[in-house]
Amino acid sequence: MMPTTSSRRAAVAASTPRTAPAAPAAKRDRTHYLYIAVIIAVALGIAVGFAAPDFAVQLKPIGTGFVSLIKMMISPIIFCTIVLGVGSVRKAAKVGKVGGLALGYFIAMSFVALAIGLVVGNIVHPGSGMHLTEAVKGVGHTQAQAAAEGPVDFLLGIIPTTFVSAFTEGQVLQTLLVALLVGFALQAMGRTGEPVLRGVEHIQKLVFRILGMIMWAAPVGAFGAMAAVIGETGMDALKALATIMFGFYITCFLFIVIVLGTLTKLVAKVSVFQLLKYLGREFLLIVSTSSSESALPRLIAKMEHLGVSRPVVGITVPTGYSFNLDGTMIYLTMASLFIADAMDQPMSIGQQIGLLLFMMVASKGAAGVSGSGIAVLASGLQSHKPALVDGVGLIIGIDRFMSEARAVTNFAGNAVATLLIGTWTGEVDKERVNRVLAGELPFDEKTLLDDGDAAVPAEAEVPEQGGEKELAKA
Repeated sequence: MMPTTSSRRAAVAASTPRTAPAAPAAKRDRTHYLYIAVIIAVALGIAVGFAAPDFAVQLKPIGTGFVSLIKMMISPIIFCTIVLGVGSVRKAAKVGKVGGLALGYFIAMSFVALAIGLVVGNIVHPGSGMHLTEAVKGVGHTQAQAAAEGPVDFLLGIIPTTFVSAFTEGQVLQTLLVALLVGFALQAMGRTGEPVLRGVEHIQKLVFRILGMIMWAAPVGAFGAMAAVIGETGMDALKALATIMFGFYITCFLFIVIVLGTLTKLVAKVSVFQLLKYLGREFLLIVSTSSSESALPRLIAKMEHLGVSRPVVGITVPTGYSFNLDGTMIYLTMASLFIADAMDQPMSIGQQIGLLLFMMVASKGAAGVSGSGIAVLASGLQSHKPALVDGVGLIIGIDRFMSEARAVTNFAGNAVATLLIGTWTGEVDKERVNRVLAGELPFDEKTLLDDGDAAVPAEAEVPEQGGEKELAKA
């Protein structure tokens, strides 16, 4: 009898661990409270900005410091992601196919965004009735000088001074170049390069863990950033420039819902609203910091978790942050027309198209950093139609709020682009996408990595099979 009782007890004990999965859920609940704290911090920041504007402006370094902490992690995350993505694929032609398709898509969507902004700007005429004062004339010239860069300088700027300077200077395109070179080198090394890939995998996990620690400072950063912008701007600028601001917000919303939503439904068979809900915490982070770069590391981790293969994510997301700036395209269009109307120097359709095509080229590489849009706008006007540069100062007051819409639209565009390119290249686990968006496979907020993805040894075997389906596992 005794062995039977022991066996029963052992069976009961063996069945008990099956309830263990409840522990990770509790950890995810903690991060849920973190983002509730971010919402509360944003509300408090707005209140402080209105109640004590002078004090609120002094809180700006808090928000700047948090964004700087996030940006500190971007270069190593991009490097690890691209090296792992490219290095684990046997055929370089596959990487070239993904990169070429991504660049073609980015250019096409830039034209679509420009066209939408052009149509809305010519219908609304947001600058009518504005009056230019002497006080704002010098602002545009200052911004233009800060952003002036020719195409040759831009191309040479992609090459870092040293192998490691791309990381120390925080240049996304320089990091991209170095990571591609390392990835292709490891690809050519074959099995000899597998230990290096394992090392990079462990470094990536370390970097994501550090990022998870930094995220706990998000409420403090959001409070400082929001309080400062409300204290600096106040209500006067918002009321005076409400037409272009809300027109821009509506245009960005329509672009995301109609253009991106249609593409997502037709190509990936996924609702864009499900995808946006899945990325909800990233959008909250972007709105509170006004920078899409603050959510770049999380986008990489979440798109891999969604079921898009590592090579597609590693190539599309970092490249998109420099070349797929849909929100910035819409902003440049509407802001240019706003300034032209405000200065009583309306442009013909031919002039508008010429100016905006020039800006499309000038904007590449201006990743979603707060304030980069106004610098590109001033630089484009200075080079194409200098008479309009004086009007850039008119839009400075609300640029911070428009920067939020730019960053949100840029982020949504890159998320959709990653899913679409993965679908076109057959590098998406569609069953996993549906399960993740349905909430059946929650994202691990604690480490920003899937618990079951310790897979460098397994990944290292992928090149032997051609690397065509890296993340086919559920």
